Amino acid sequence: MVTPPDIEAQILRYYHVEKWTMGTIARQLHVHYSVVGRVLAQAGLPLIGPPPRRSLIDAYLPFIRQTLEAFPTLTASRLYGMVCERGYSGRPDHFRHLVARHRPRPKAEAYLRLRTLPGEQAQVDWGHFGHIEIGRARRPLMAFVMVLSHSRRIFLRFFPDARMESFLRGHAAAFDAWGGVPRVLLYDNLKSVVLERRGDAIRFHPTLLNFAGQYRYEPRPVAVARGNEKGRVERAIRYVRDSFFAARTFKDLDDLNAQAEVWCLGAAADRRCPGDPDRTVREVFAEERARLLALPDNPAPLLEQIAVSVGKTPYVRFDLNDYSVPHTYVRRVLTVLADPREVRIVDGGTVLACHQRSYDKGAQVEDPAHVQVLADEKHAARQHRGNDRLARAAPASQTLLARAAERGANLGAITAGLLRLLERYDAAALQAAILEAVERDVPHPNAVRFALERHRQQHGGDPPVAMVLPAHVQARDRPVRPHALETYDQLKDPSDD
Repeated sequence: MVTPPDIEAQILRYYHVEKWTMGTIARQLHVHYSVVGRVLAQAGLPLIGPPPRRSLIDAYLPFIRQTLEAFPTLTASRLYGMVCERGYSGRPDHFRHLVARHRPRPKAEAYLRLRTLPGEQAQVDWGHFGHIEIGRARRPLMAFVMVLSHSRRIFLRFFPDARMESFLRGHAAAFDAWGGVPRVLLYDNLKSVVLERRGDAIRFHPTLLNFAGQYRYEPRPVAVARGNEKGRVERAIRYVRDSFFAARTFKDLDDLNAQAEVWCLGAAADRRCPGDPDRTVREVFAEERARLLALPDNPAPLLEQIAVSVGKTPYVRFDLNDYSVPHTYVRRVLTVLADPREVRIVDGGTVLACHQRSYDKGAQVEDPAHVQVLADEKHAARQHRGNDRLARAAPASQTLLARAAERGANLGAITAGLLRLLERYDAAALQAAILEAVERDVPHPNAVRFALERHRQQHGGDPPVAMVLPAHVQARDRPVRPHALETYDQLKDPSDD
């Protein structure tokens, strides 16, 4: 902490003119005793008063300084044990206080302010912004940030992971947004960039090298433990936290990225350029854009590719979820090709299945044709299929079926009845009604239906008749609420009494 100049002047005057002691100065000026000692030591003037008393540690100071010079990070407790073995008899807490004065301090390092040419360099890094809930999955919310070193133009894109595919998609999106590619990209020593490093010898990740070759830029990692070499992207991430993400609400990842794009093109581009305070980032970037490298004519698609094994059931597991395949491919090894929107499952050059990608956890993404073909071959699988559908929509149905099995009830009829209720009501309402039936110890679809109807009437909902009637009846008939008969009493003439 910096001492104000007026306090320093008063300390020096009271000490050398008024001959006050250090303790008296500290009390009268309401500062700490160490502040007074620091100001007097920095002034370089001789201390007034009797010489300081000798300390038990004086005889051991040469040994302590020599040891700390060889081992600057040696702890005070270990050093205390070493001097005790050599005859020191002082207390450990006082020793720790004295050693702190003699421990060598690292020299402050000075840095040069670097300037880059337009279109020459950009800096890249990830930023962690907590987690995001997607269904039953809790995924990390990672921000890909790339900033042009000359104009400070920021590109921001959020991902639910920090995988290589997301890393490269962030690059491609930034290049498309800027309409060009910088000549050099600075990275931290990420595993997505550097696989191994020994001094200046670097083994890059082959996937990144292939991507850099397509876009014709040079990947350049900074030195180990030298994050200051890419300080512009570090400051950009801090700027994103304070000026964009703080107190921001969003519905989902797409909504957050849409807001991030508006912010990058608006507020972030209209701020003053640190390298040229007289102009905005937008104005400097307009000149820098012409110096960027041209985009490749036909860049390769960025797909996640992974080999997966199909078990006994016709599903493959990818990114915490199961995707269906034709049942004739069980016990096979297939390949998953995924982008942010779609998951394709292929066998060589043959596309077996194409599904919308899910970022949930434990979801079963199915093509009805895959399951129907298997169900037609295995008639016994129909009941299990219905039970599986109930378990996913209303997990409490498994408890109800177990209670019904203990009483010898027909599980097939109960399952069919619950499936009919699931078609007429939503899954959340069915789950609540099943829990109520289980709590009342009535494991039967009628109890579930009564609970659903009572809840519907209490909230004034429409009867679910339109969901089960044929189309021509739905077009003709509509649910009709009974009219309150009390209104007819107003038509009665008082003389009728």
